[in-house]
Amino acid sequence: MAKGPEKKTKNKALHTKLLNRKKAKLQEEKKEKALRLKALVTKMNQKKNSNESDSL
Repeated sequence: MAKGPEKKTKNKALHTKLLNRKKAKLQEEKKEKALRLKALVTKMNQKKNSNESDSL
């Protein structure tokens, strides 16, 4: 068996868990932002279409 200090597997596992949680949170925020943007674009397109139909 190799000599030397023991590896810090517990700390590494916790760090990985935290990083995965952070990545998931960022992905979720990105999805929510995209959905809000999509809803806003849809709303503006509807408003634009209604304005064009009113002017005709």
